[in-house]
Amino acid sequence: MPGNGLWRTKSIEQSIADTDEPGTRLRRNLSAWDLTVFGVAVVIGAGIFTLTARTAGDYAGPSVSLSFVFAAIACALAALCYAEFASTVPVAGSAYTFSYATFGEFMAWIIGWDLILELAVGAAAVSKGWSAYLETVLSYIFGKGTKTTFEIGGLPVDWGALIVVLVLATLLALGTKLSSRFSMVITGIKVAVVLFVIVLGIFYIKGSNYSPFIPDAQTGGDSSATGVDQSLFSVFAGSSSSSFGVFGLLAAASLVFFAFIGFDIVATTAEETRNPQKAVPRGIFGSLAIVTVLYVAVSLVVVGMVNYKDLATSAGDGGKKTLASAFAVNGVDWAANIISVGALAGLTTVVMVLMLGQIRIIFAMSRDGLMPRSLAKTGANGTPKRATIVVGGLVAVAATFFPADKLEEMVNVGTLFAFILVSAGVMVLRKTRPDLPRAFRVPWVPLIPILAILACLWLMLNLTVLTWLRFIAWMVLGVLIYFVYSRRHSLLGKKNKEENAESVSD
Repeated sequence: MPGNGLWRTKSIEQSIADTDEPGTRLRRNLSAWDLTVFGVAVVIGAGIFTLTARTAGDYAGPSVSLSFVFAAIACALAALCYAEFASTVPVAGSAYTFSYATFGEFMAWIIGWDLILELAVGAAAVSKGWSAYLETVLSYIFGKGTKTTFEIGGLPVDWGALIVVLVLATLLALGTKLSSRFSMVITGIKVAVVLFVIVLGIFYIKGSNYSPFIPDAQTGGDSSATGVDQSLFSVFAGSSSSSFGVFGLLAAASLVFFAFIGFDIVATTAEETRNPQKAVPRGIFGSLAIVTVLYVAVSLVVVGMVNYKDLATSAGDGGKKTLASAFAVNGVDWAANIISVGALAGLTTVVMVLMLGQIRIIFAMSRDGLMPRSLAKTGANGTPKRATIVVGGLVAVAATFFPADKLEEMVNVGTLFAFILVSAGVMVLRKTRPDLPRAFRVPWVPLIPILAILACLWLMLNLTVLTWLRFIAWMVLGVLIYFVYSRRHSLLGKKNKEENAESVSD
């Protein structure tokens, strides 16, 4: 076990051996198809129904389809690195486990703590979005005025968000395979709705709406943002953002990148996969390819149906535009009902897979002793039920009582930070452990990992100063917890002390 203290690393062999430890063993019953479904399930959410139209109207115009392509390329670079790691170290924990093997325990804790924030806040925020769409669907059935929230003593209670979290936590506790089957059905529904949007929208496309494909640049978008609401890049550059033109196209790519967030969760299920060396890379690339095609197709249809100026946030009633807005302009209001159902289905699986990733991260950290070991215990179904109950409870409280949407951008900064560490870790592990069997190898190392790191850094710079301040505050709290609890309870640390004591006595 090389290294001492903060930088002690956990060997790949030990990580793999821990997967067979009695009492904390996960059941291996997932296939490449199951992983692909999980990837599509978490990536296709409300973003495809809302982000496409708004980004076209505010930033890129008809060229928003190119923004999706550029974002997909950035994701693909990180996906290559994830695929090599996951096929080499098929252990639960994803970026946390990979960092433990390359950068040491302290960085592993930091990225694990970071992922807890990313996934917990993400699940809570998406649960509240699910509740909002449920309210829309219920209003079609029971009439306007149907609410999914009420107040108790002035405290808002979101019962819609509470229900979806509790139901999905129960499914996850019953077994990952059952969760996969449920996810497959719901994902099928939302993909069908997306295909419906594409096919129906084709009949309303007007060629003139694609010209100019890249509108002339103009000051706008986030240019009015000041102080902590500015992007970090704007602060460094001393200038405001711009909309449209080439820079607007690139800014849009930074925004729509977040529609792809979640494919990395496929790597957290590696330990529960049959033949993970082949299945995990296939699941990662399969899900990324499917959602990229759907995103590009939807974006082309939307900007073909409506002039991009009519999709701007300031256009019309001043509200944010969605796919439904494009159909409304063409007099197809009934399609909004179907789109709402698709968005509801889309968010259901997003919440479930985010919670699944969160549970597996906590499971892996608990198995290493960095969190209470009791959370790593698995039941008869081969799932960590205690960790599932804890995560389900925390997400339920956050989604039911707190405005989690205020912290949505923190999901983005956490994910990009994880991407950077995984990409750098591939280069480190190639140097330190060239002997490891790798079922999948990133081509052109170190070029591809370096490009992935640069792409992620650029996207992080486009996040607001306030997001960075919140992120730093969360990381400081994580450092305190590590030194107060995790470092003293680390199983690797205890083992190192025992070996050192033995060597001294000899």
